[in-house]
Amino acid sequence: QVQLVESGGGLVQAGESLRLSCAASGRTFSSYAMGWFRQAPGKEREFVAAISWGAGSTYYADSVKGRFTISRDNAKNTVYLQMNSLKPQDTAVYYCAASRSVMTRAEGRYDYWGQGTQVTVSS
Repeated sequence: QVQLVESGGGLVQAGESLRLSCAASGRTFSSYAMGWFRQAPGKEREFVAAISWGAGSTYYADSVKGRFTISRDNAKNTVYLQMNSLKPQDTAVYYCAASRSVMTRAEGRYDYWGQGTQVTVSS
């Protein structure tokens, strides 16, 4: 069992940056691959980024490559999403998730989900 709590969302202007955090508790955090997803109003939830259990591999959606960076600090049981050069199109509720499987963008492979944190980017 893993419990995930996101934080760090807020309201920013286009071009600014935010760093989201996801604090984990429960089973050994370092044994899980982690991912970030987002869901905009009226849209389906979509994959954003993922990181392997040992942080040796990362994967990003094309829409955020070069702007977002996923990282993890296993000693602090925390995964981060650094978001730079934010665009209005990035506005969404952002969710972190944990997978007992390998790093994946497939939503169905994630076993635990956080409650989400709102990111709003104004133009």
